[in-house]
Amino acid sequence: MTWGEALRRLGGAQKTAKGVSLYSRFVNRPVGRVLAAGSYVVGLTPNQVTLVSAAFSFTGIAVLALAAPSWWAGVLVWLALAVGFAFDSADGQLARLRGGGSPAGEWLDHVVDCAKTTALHTAVLIAFYRHPGRFGTGSDGWLLVPLVFLLASIVTFFGGLLTEQLKRKAAPGSAPPAPSTLRAVALLPVDHGVFCLVFLLLGGGPLFRWGYGLLGAAAVLYLPLFLAKWFRELSRPAAPAPAPGPAR
Repeated sequence: MTWGEALRRLGGAQKTAKGVSLYSRFVNRPVGRVLAAGSYVVGLTPNQVTLVSAAFSFTGIAVLALAAPSWWAGVLVWLALAVGFAFDSADGQLARLRGGGSPAGEWLDHVVDCAKTTALHTAVLIAFYRHPGRFGTGSDGWLLVPLVFLLASIVTFFGGLLTEQLKRKAAPGSAPPAPSTLRAVALLPVDHGVFCLVFLLLGGGPLFRWGYGLLGAAAVLYLPLFLAKWFRELSRPAAPAPAPGPAR
């Protein structure tokens, strides 16, 4: 299969856009589709693509934690994180192109995502601690912001993951619900791709601090809404099984 054929086949095998922000729907997934087609042509496995995603993401995290805050460092951090996020979409698309993923591959993907989220907010904490004059984070209260942001992000990640695993599957043959544009817009503040954009402000000192803090506040405010929604979905009684038809 050529790159173009793989890209066309991936275009017809996309996951539902329900519950996905505009960034993931119109930016990250299409870029991931291109990367998945390229990965297929060069012979990469989905697990190898997951590790490529991790390499880009952790390179950006290392720059954030170790380099002095500047505009060029911010661009480098954003680019590494954004490419890593696109490869994170590509591994699942590649798995579907190759006929389906594996439990081990899904496990690896989620472990990398968890490690990436934890390390990224920890790197922000390190940057705030190392450069208080640049960011205006001399007050200890600002050092709590990455910790609270991390807590909200991890609980949201695992809450959504558990809901996905525990929720009853849709009936075979049922059409997926239509995506909501309003919901896709509302989810932008908690989309990882939008979060990556805030690092373009890294050279702005207090500008980055406030941008990061506002996204952290959004994560905290959205968390109880997500938890209530997921708990309500899992609390619904199971639909009765259809009665068996007459014997033939």
